[in-house]
Amino acid sequence: MLELYHHGSSVCAAKVRMYMHEKNLDWEGHYIDILKGDQFDPEYRKLNPKAVVPTLVHDGEVICDSTVICEYLEDAFIDIRIRPKDALEHARVLYWTKAVDEALHPACGFVTFLASHRHIVLKLGPEKVEAFLQSTPEMSVTADWHETKKSIVRHGLDAAGAEAKIKLYDHYLQKMEEVLAGNDWLAGENFTFADIAMTPYVNRLKMLSMSGMWTGGRLPKVEAWFDRIQARPSFKPALDDWLPEHLANDMQTFGAQSWPDFARILDIKP
Repeated sequence: MLELYHHGSSVCAAKVRMYMHEKNLDWEGHYIDILKGDQFDPEYRKLNPKAVVPTLVHDGEVICDSTVICEYLEDAFIDIRIRPKDALEHARVLYWTKAVDEALHPACGFVTFLASHRHIVLKLGPEKVEAFLQSTPEMSVTADWHETKKSIVRHGLDAAGAEAKIKLYDHYLQKMEEVLAGNDWLAGENFTFADIAMTPYVNRLKMLSMSGMWTGGRLPKVEAWFDRIQARPSFKPALDDWLPEHLANDMQTFGAQSWPDFARILDIKP
């Protein structure tokens, strides 16, 4: 049995859900509300000491970290293959999955809290906000995420590194535009893990009312790629269907309020 501990707004959980849908796997879900702090429950932290989602349990064995989970699923369930057989194409996939894990994911966490989640957390009230911030492990999304999240929630755009993280996110959209000039998909002519890995991060911007980072003629290849992604049968059940309506509304509302500042930083006319 495959059991997935996940949350509707988690990009990493969305990556795993999409991978499982593409491989046509059945799974049982356990919903962890990361905005209420469910991930800090001692019982869950026995499964995932970093207190993040997703966590996969397969026949009693625990696998953490979304890229590792996807690679595990690729090897454990071989009926439908997503990993390219061609060595060069596979190397291109690894470039994108490595970039996501090392650079884009930390930037996404920063940007998401900056644009939206800080406002959601602040609605908890002063005492619960402090409890939420103190509960983050010292080693989590990044080695400094414990303090970084505090700074974002308390200071918003004045938090150290805010503009740099927004520009880093845009850098990877620009890289996508370059690569997609010659191919329909990020690693070549075939849909691969590279496309799955990037999907939740582009979709996150859409969720935050920030599609202006690629629409309006700014990055037409990225726009066409995302249209192809959204047309895949796995997209809606893996991503859209798991986002609670109240959270979707909050992210759109707060993201739209933040968009003029993001557009200014990126020199985009909102």
